[in-house]
Amino acid sequence: MREKKMQWTNRGSALLLAGVLLALSGPFAATGAAGAARTVAGPAADPAEGPDPIDFAVVVDQSASLAQKDLDRETDAAALIVQGEISERSRATVIGFGSSEKPGQSPVREVCPPTVADAAGRERLAGCVQQLRRRDAARTGPGTDFPAAIRQAVARLTGAGTGAGAGAGAGTGTRPGTGAGAGAGTGAGTGGTGGAKAPAVPKVLFLLTDGRLDVADSPEYGTDPDSRRANGERRLTEELARARAAGVQVWPLGFGTDIDRAALTAMAAGGHRGACSGVPGSAPHPRVVGTSAEIDKALQETFAAARCARVAHGTVGRPPADLTVVIPPIATDGSLTVSKHDPKVRVTYYDPAGREVPVRGEFDGSAFEVSGQDGPVEALRVKNPLPGRWRVHVEAPEGHRDREVAVRAIWQGRLRSDVTLDPASPRAGEKVTVQVRMQTRRGVVVTDPRQLAGLRVSAELGGAGFAPFSFPLADDGRAPDAKAGDVRFTGTFTLPAGATGDLELVTRMEAPGITSDRRPLHARRGEDAPVLTAGLAVDRAPVHPGGTVRGTLDVTNNDSVPHALRLALQDGAPGAGLAVAPTPVTAPPGRSTRIPFTVTLGAGAPLGELGGRIAVVDTADGDLVLDTAFLDVRVEAPPTWWDRWWKYAVAGAVLLLAGAVLVGVRLAVRRRRRDLTGVTLELHRDGSPLFTLTIGRGRGSDGTFAFTVDEPYGAPPTLRRVGGSAASTAHVLRRAGTAAYDDNF
Repeated sequence: MREKKMQWTNRGSALLLAGVLLALSGPFAATGAAGAARTVAGPAADPAEGPDPIDFAVVVDQSASLAQKDLDRETDAAALIVQGEISERSRATVIGFGSSEKPGQSPVREVCPPTVADAAGRERLAGCVQQLRRRDAARTGPGTDFPAAIRQAVARLTGAGTGAGAGAGAGTGTRPGTGAGAGAGTGAGTGGTGGAKAPAVPKVLFLLTDGRLDVADSPEYGTDPDSRRANGERRLTEELARARAAGVQVWPLGFGTDIDRAALTAMAAGGHRGACSGVPGSAPHPRVVGTSAEIDKALQETFAAARCARVAHGTVGRPPADLTVVIPPIATDGSLTVSKHDPKVRVTYYDPAGREVPVRGEFDGSAFEVSGQDGPVEALRVKNPLPGRWRVHVEAPEGHRDREVAVRAIWQGRLRSDVTLDPASPRAGEKVTVQVRMQTRRGVVVTDPRQLAGLRVSAELGGAGFAPFSFPLADDGRAPDAKAGDVRFTGTFTLPAGATGDLELVTRMEAPGITSDRRPLHARRGEDAPVLTAGLAVDRAPVHPGGTVRGTLDVTNNDSVPHALRLALQDGAPGAGLAVAPTPVTAPPGRSTRIPFTVTLGAGAPLGELGGRIAVVDTADGDLVLDTAFLDVRVEAPPTWWDRWWKYAVAGAVLLLAGAVLVGVRLAVRRRRRDLTGVTLELHRDGSPLFTLTIGRGRGSDGTFAFTVDEPYGAPPTLRRVGGSAASTAHVLRRAGTAAYDDNF
């Protein structure tokens, strides 16, 4: 729409035809043929693991009602999703649109033709999308021509960019369809395949607008404003029907206060109703925000919903600043997007370990690829990102630090399914239990159910002799699931009676931001009377790197001859260095046998859940799998010297302490027994006491006390303690047992 409509004098069909011819001779005339030449063919399917590609177009309103700041914000939002796309096999197209109201004008302006979003393509997209900031009133009218915008996008998404028109006008890929009296154009109708079957590569159209359909001054829609509005609405319905037939989803995003919400809802409902998953919110739906300041966040979230990804919102700050955003452990592919607004802002990226990562190349198991370093929006695509809090450091020279910089991460977890069947080779009519657990591309087993909140798991079984069918798997603790929340999804099916041979099981995971790699599990229908039955059991005790895990194989051979079996390891974690012994085993005929085996871990096996499984196969029957079992083992760090011997060390210390205490007590008792302290000596004459001497503390503690008898002249004799050399001639009192005696008596 526009703030002020330009008056247009209807000059009839002759003027309309002249306008069409003039447009064909102008800059857009080559768009039909040249546009087809520029269109990049969709990339061939890449067998390597990675996110599924999508083919998408961003269609941006450039009508006269938009202020320059609105155009800038629309441009930044478009740049965020074309540069933040996580698959290098996706294609992106960017189109601006207004209206066509006079000769030389086109309602659409294709600024970025279909471009594969690989390293070089993202750099091209980073540059061409900036053309949306400049509105050329001479080449694009001020109105809002939704039908032409949708037609152009559908044509590019389906590859139907050219065609011959009837009548006087030659068709172009950028012009709307036929007007009265002027045969013309192509349109996406040629790209329709009929029906609403989802294309192999999803085709998605994102439309940004601040208003409503406005073709009142576009002559090709009629001769007066009322007929033009009516024809515009009819044409919009037709173009949406073509989009639906071509399998193109339409995701409208409106901003501002003059939004026709009903029209946006009709657009979302009018296109293809397919979705990347059955998760609520994955099917096309409109979204409206208050102002253009919110559209970058809203468009990124809408884009993530359409391609089954998630957006993690990080922090915001002005340079210089350290911004952060968290990438969860289940993410296998992602992009860090930085809304710089100013090309002068420079960005450095640090992983959760605090290490600066390269902007191109590989580092510690991850692959990095940057785009838009010299533009207002920058994105770092990361394959196998390290989970945790990433730090984004932003710097800018003086005079370029007034705008806030925001960091976000768009990510997807493409999980590997680790599947077991029980029995591994079921018979027709037999009930089969299917168990699935998830691993990341790094081989990390997902054990935290919170990381898989809202996950839906199902499986589809196909094979010879029966129609494919699907069934759900759950982790709710209800039979057949053994335990809720153990991240092992379990389900059952009964093999149809018509099954005759090979079986293929494909699991599907659906949750916000989570998809599955859809690797098939191949099996075969078992014989009606099994010749061999086998059961594997693995100890679940913790093990250390370099240690061994013990298990048993119970096998029954109903045949009359022995069978050569083989134990094999499957889906082991990288670096675990697993080895099983014995590898070949023999099942004797006509009886049941229990065979012990061991799985040895490498010295460098990573700590945590071991992952992988062990299988027993019949080598005589084309390696038919008889049974499988998960290696439900946790690898722990080896014990230290203290961990091994602390009990003995503590016991020895206690014994030594007890011995020391005992010796001390015995010495104390012995010393106390010899101590003469408190003994009193009495000097008698003729039975009468003359003098007493009591031994004081510390004077006889060694069991001896030396004394002498002094006989002063004219006085009675006395007793006196002596020491030193005089003690050798003195009397010595000694303790002997419980008695004391004098050596000189």
